[in-house]
Amino acid sequence: MSQRDLSPEEFRELGHAYVDWIADYRARVGELPVLPGVEPGWVRERLPAELPEEGEPLTEVLADMDRVVVPASTHWQHPGFFAYFPANASLASLLGDMLSTGLGSQGMLWSTSPAATELEQHLLDQLAGATGLPAEFTFAGGGGGVIQDSASSSSLVALLAALHRASGGAWRTAGRDGREVLYVSAHTHSSLEKAAIAAGLGADAVRIVAAASGGQAMSADALAAAVREDVAAGRRPVMVCATIGTTGTGAVDPVREIAAVCAEHGVWLHVDAAWAGAAAFCPEHRGLFDGAGLADSYSTDGHKWLLTAFDCNLFWTRDTATLIDALTVLPEYLRNAASESGAVVDYRDWHLPLGRRFRALKLWTVLRRFGLAGIRAHVRRHVELAAELESWAAADARFAAGVPRSLALVCLYVVTGRGTDADNAATKAVLERINAGGRSYVTHTVVGGRYLLRVAVGGLETEERHVRALWDDLCAAADAVTDAVTDAVTDTSGGTAATGTGEEAPAVPG
Repeated sequence: MSQRDLSPEEFRELGHAYVDWIADYRARVGELPVLPGVEPGWVRERLPAELPEEGEPLTEVLADMDRVVVPASTHWQHPGFFAYFPANASLASLLGDMLSTGLGSQGMLWSTSPAATELEQHLLDQLAGATGLPAEFTFAGGGGGVIQDSASSSSLVALLAALHRASGGAWRTAGRDGREVLYVSAHTHSSLEKAAIAAGLGADAVRIVAAASGGQAMSADALAAAVREDVAAGRRPVMVCATIGTTGTGAVDPVREIAAVCAEHGVWLHVDAAWAGAAAFCPEHRGLFDGAGLADSYSTDGHKWLLTAFDCNLFWTRDTATLIDALTVLPEYLRNAASESGAVVDYRDWHLPLGRRFRALKLWTVLRRFGLAGIRAHVRRHVELAAELESWAAADARFAAGVPRSLALVCLYVVTGRGTDADNAATKAVLERINAGGRSYVTHTVVGGRYLLRVAVGGLETEERHVRALWDDLCAAADAVTDAVTDAVTDTSGGTAATGTGEEAPAVPG
């Protein structure tokens, strides 16, 4: 029985064992099947029915990692992981996270952890400059940044600030009045609908703006018409969410044009660049971010393409006063001289939770390990690999691009020559074969009734050979399924394949 924590020496000894386990796992993860071959309930069947009454040696945890956890894990750090947008937990970020956890800081106020607060402020200011955001998004320029847990939280925080500004502050006490409207496209992440629900607006407050003709990006003209219509009807336009790099296809909304509509009507503009934001480190990709500096708030995920272990979302706003006014609740027990002096930032007012981790340490460690040049090389390598895959598909009659490549995201479908239904069936069958094979993992989306394979290149250890292995498997799977699938579709449809209609329906989380 143990009634005390580890001693520093015991921690040192076990720490070496745990670090060795992580290092060994990362060394061999590419040899494992990306997806686990287990059924629901497999894990629980192998766990003890009761918690231990007496303490156990912590080496037993490592034994159970090998016995239960690894066989039932989807290996997000696998070089053949092309499914959802990446979750790059670099080993450098793990070291930074270890330091954060070791300190055990709770950074809700400047006074509870000056280092946690000021390092985060300094880092977010530096990152704003490194990604091309204007000075108005920095603390020195009157704005500022904060590390949230996820892009979903950033969307909710932006909406709460937008509601506060649109209502002149009345929203905090009176709540919704039933007139609020939030504007998104059909391809905006689902977290915006959830934000509307969480904020008390309800899903019916979310207005879907049509895409520009022939694409997936929001139409600024359609947005302007929708806002004018809502204003004339007595509704209150609150916020527009523009996306740079949608989840399904990587589409980029025309942010500058959308910003002009928002400015005309005093509507809060939030830009969600959760995945694509890392590309802003590269000057050659800055064109995708045209107009982002005109937004009221902007966010991107450090835990996707920026080599930092989950959770780490970077959120900036030029209107910190509205954000803080919208979220501040000040009980007596949080009052202190530093806060009341007005000379410090208290991040508790920048998000919903009171408590907050020292997340900046893991991102700071990554940036000090790789440098800005290393981050740029990381992004460029994945874009180049995706471009190679795109070129292979363009030269092969068995495949076609469903939408243009966006940075490191390629969307393909199998061409059967027998109509969309046959193509969809063959593409789905190819996806199932790829994922069952164990070497790679891909997901899908649907655009205009067409089922597409999504290949998101972004793994820290992903090299050309892994993309080539996926391509070889795609070709082999297409050859294996096309004849059988198209024959079956022809038999059941009487030789007529419907083309189908519909919108992008991402099967992926942000």
